[in-house]
Amino acid sequence: MSYPPWPKGKKLVHLDLKGAPPRVEYLHRLIELFSELGVDGLLVEYEDVFPYDGELKLLQATAQPAYSRDEVLSMQEFARSKGMEVIPLVQTFGHMEFVLKHRSMWHLREVAHCVGTLNPHREEGVKVVMEMLRQVVELHPGLSTLHIGADEVYMLGEGEESKLWLASPGRTVEQLFLSHVTKVARAVKEAWPHMTIIMWDDMMRGMSLDTLKASGLVGLVQPMLWDYTPNLDASKTVSLLEKYCSAGMADLWAASSFKGSTSVYTCVTSTQRHLDNHLQWLKVAASLSPAVNMKGIAITGWQRYDHLSVLCELIPVAIPSLAVCLQTLLHGQFSAEAQSKVTGKLGISSVEVETMEMTCVADTVFPGRRLAELIVELNALLNSEDIRFFENSMFVRGWFSPYQRQRKTVTPLITMQIHNQASLYLATLQQKVEAVREEMAKLYPDSTVQEWIEEHVSPVTAPLQRITEDVAACLKEMVPKNHFSSFDIAD
Repeated sequence: MSYPPWPKGKKLVHLDLKGAPPRVEYLHRLIELFSELGVDGLLVEYEDVFPYDGELKLLQATAQPAYSRDEVLSMQEFARSKGMEVIPLVQTFGHMEFVLKHRSMWHLREVAHCVGTLNPHREEGVKVVMEMLRQVVELHPGLSTLHIGADEVYMLGEGEESKLWLASPGRTVEQLFLSHVTKVARAVKEAWPHMTIIMWDDMMRGMSLDTLKASGLVGLVQPMLWDYTPNLDASKTVSLLEKYCSAGMADLWAASSFKGSTSVYTCVTSTQRHLDNHLQWLKVAASLSPAVNMKGIAITGWQRYDHLSVLCELIPVAIPSLAVCLQTLLHGQFSAEAQSKVTGKLGISSVEVETMEMTCVADTVFPGRRLAELIVELNALLNSEDIRFFENSMFVRGWFSPYQRQRKTVTPLITMQIHNQASLYLATLQQKVEAVREEMAKLYPDSTVQEWIEEHVSPVTAPLQRITEDVAACLKEMVPKNHFSSFDIAD
């Protein structure tokens, strides 16, 4: 499958820092690699690792330290030295969980049980948004482009103030959305007249052409249409982009994905899935009319689905995927030449992280390579049926059921075999976990290491640990005490 290379425009890599923010040294190594892979800029989503100050200091993360002002500036300076633009992404309507989770901000939610959506009727909410934007812009000297988010504004129109507003004849939820976004965008333009404003498009997809023309956003924002699926509907996407163009918004962006869009808890990236997504985007680009001005594509790398969800794949396991996606855009296909460039640059034999093997000397290996290998190895163990479904094995279900554990009526010989097997699995996992912990701590904060292990490892090891403890408790009722040591069972 071959298409023309991605049309003229920027190729941005999205850094989602609301989960697993890399240590600064590793962040710089990643930026250097991105530059070598052909990236033009970074779309940086800070959320709570931005060094907000004053009345917004409460937004800073507590689990791990936020980046310092000097670190944010040095990241930009290093990126610029590599020819890369930095575009901050600040959520201003939906996905404001990192703001609205704080008790002092609860009254600014659209509805009490939706932590992510801002109440568009409270002037205080707009003031908070503008102060966030002011602090971010101030810490990005010379900034010319800003992304104001505005995707997935869940439950909009369900708040009591919104219901009153919507009760007036002719008012719609679409207009409610547009009124807030337009207010924010106009305030940005008033504060920084030179600023180019990007926003996510999804809340506008169902709007009519007339609604878009009358939205107030024409000439004010550049929509970024996102679709991360491998089976992206090219014709539908083309129609949508053409609709935006017909409404007067001819400057448009695409957003694809190189990681973090398979499932909310995915641990290891599938390169093929993301390659397919980019082939579909190439098909879209090749089908657009000349009137559509594609400003570029943001290759997203989500670290969480939202602020309160678990961690997706860490960056190291997704670097082969990113390299493949970039080469595919450059060549219009993932040709033999493109594959050779990826494997040669990264020093790997396969573009799938699960089957890659080192082929070159150490100095050509991509940053985080060792952690990627260890995560793949540990993930294989965690997903092996013998370990993950140990509680459903014939011996556990047949001779160590909940009924038998509760009454401590077990067969010691088989129960000891169950204990020994569970202990062996635990020891094997623990050895691999410690290797992952040590390597991950070199690249990420200790809080990220602990979270990753608790989210991905503990759900598998906890049942095994419980079985070993329950076996010991049962055997105390059925085996003489002096026999415990011979079966590796603690007294």
